[in-house]
Amino acid sequence: MTYSITDSLWVFLAAILVFFMNLGFACVEAGFARAKNTVNILSKNFIVFAVSSLGFLLLGWGLMFGGDGPVLGTEHLFILGSQDLSFYDDTLTASVPFWGKFFFQMVFCGTAATIVSGAVAERVKYISFILFSFVLTLVIYPIVGHWIWGGGWLAGLGFLDFAGDTAVHSLGGWAALAGAVILGPRIGKYGRDGRPQAIPGHSMSLAVIGLFVLWLGWFGFNPGSTMSFQSPEDVFHILMTTNTAAIAAVLTSTAASWAVMGKPDLGMTVNGCLAGLVGITGGCAYVSVASSLLIGALAGVLVVFAVLFFDRIHVDDPVGATSVHLCCGVFGTLCIGLFAQEGVTTLSVRNGLFFGGGTSLLLTQLIGVLAVGAFAMGASALVWLVLKHTIGIRVTAQEEIRGLDIGEHGNVAYPDFSPAADSLSASEGTAAPAVSAVSRDAAVPVVHCESPRAKITKVTILANQSRFGQLQDALEGLGITGITVTNVFGYGAQKGHEIYFRGSPVSSRLLPKLKIDIVICKIPTEILVKTVQDTLYTGHVGDGKIFLYDVEDVVKIRTGERGYDALQDEDTGAG
Repeated sequence: MTYSITDSLWVFLAAILVFFMNLGFACVEAGFARAKNTVNILSKNFIVFAVSSLGFLLLGWGLMFGGDGPVLGTEHLFILGSQDLSFYDDTLTASVPFWGKFFFQMVFCGTAATIVSGAVAERVKYISFILFSFVLTLVIYPIVGHWIWGGGWLAGLGFLDFAGDTAVHSLGGWAALAGAVILGPRIGKYGRDGRPQAIPGHSMSLAVIGLFVLWLGWFGFNPGSTMSFQSPEDVFHILMTTNTAAIAAVLTSTAASWAVMGKPDLGMTVNGCLAGLVGITGGCAYVSVASSLLIGALAGVLVVFAVLFFDRIHVDDPVGATSVHLCCGVFGTLCIGLFAQEGVTTLSVRNGLFFGGGTSLLLTQLIGVLAVGAFAMGASALVWLVLKHTIGIRVTAQEEIRGLDIGEHGNVAYPDFSPAADSLSASEGTAAPAVSAVSRDAAVPVVHCESPRAKITKVTILANQSRFGQLQDALEGLGITGITVTNVFGYGAQKGHEIYFRGSPVSSRLLPKLKIDIVICKIPTEILVKTVQDTLYTGHVGDGKIFLYDVEDVVKIRTGERGYDALQDEDTGAG
């Protein structure tokens, strides 16, 4: 069989751009989440592409394109290991090799699954999300895809969805909505009066980087859906409608958030741009550039009010996935029935309501929205509920409060500090002295303080990061049950250092330090001081200082206990 090199290269380029959108989703979702859940978000974006690709390879493609049955494909379902894939020669396009077509559709499948990740962020069990994503891409997404793109019943009705407003975005949005509702909101999202509380993401910089990656990826997502470069006019028309909708939505979402909230909210602008891109995805080949400007502008306003609406009805979606992908996916699908214009590309052969086509196409689009919504929401809710009543879908309250990075992965994205080897001593041949602190098993002479008014001392240690691990071990050997550690900046005799920015010197007198706070009662102060000295000593400037303070009293808020009793089992430390 003869293939077109031009078409094949075009599909290849578009497919890898869509694949690159995985990075965009990862960055946007991580940026909108709290720092304590960053590893979990990033890991989910890795794993979701892997499981969705596997599901689509094992069965998804066959269900989607295996014949032209009204509901699902029933022929040649299992392509893995098949030696004869000629059945699919004319599927989608005959000018691109089978595996090129497959990969392009597979990255679309991965996109639908990734949408769910952000809506259930910060409280879903990792294993439950993996299993849900696998079922979604193994069965649910392929069935809807078959209805629309695989010769199913919606295609037979004349339903139009060029690049996936319904097949990808609203499908992922319905699945995300089902998950968010069944999971329930994050702890602390709603106050006792029911009002939504702000839970800011930890990095708008990361979110904006992700947005631009997604924006770039959309230039493969929409124009690449031609799966051919035989008509460059069509490709570049789609490129322009895609970008035009995005820029319009950036402006209107910024204006809308400014008007409603009093300030131009960057998070709303990010979601506004995505809303414009989603809103034009289904009709990018069927509407004019002028119409795309209006569609994007409306989508930018819609997403702002959608975010506020879901907050009011207690659907907690940390990244706004339901507002962007569900609401704007539905909106974009209906816009085809309004703004479609025959002849704007060679692919556009029908007129919508505003261009003399009557209500026929609009009604078809509405039927598609309702049918996909009912199936996707129902099927997704069923899978979520089965998981909930078997292995569970939500982490414990303690894990959620501490962060899923710790509870689910035993890892953190941003270590508070990174204890390093004592490289200075090693490089200069100066061995650090042996720690003379009392070992864990040795008896520590104590001052008995039976009275709640016994002497309490606060010890503050300023030290370098490099020997924190040894200090922690030594303190535990003394019986210190807890410490408070803070990253601080300061300088002493060493006077900081000079840094450069764009070749120009910038004077900086501040060096990173650790501030370690301990409160003791029963452990003699001098033993603690001697232990700290022996542990941190290197003989070089900057070893640190120890500050001792008398504490008048300590009160435990939860129980009202005072003195030594209040010190026990608290993070501030006791001894």
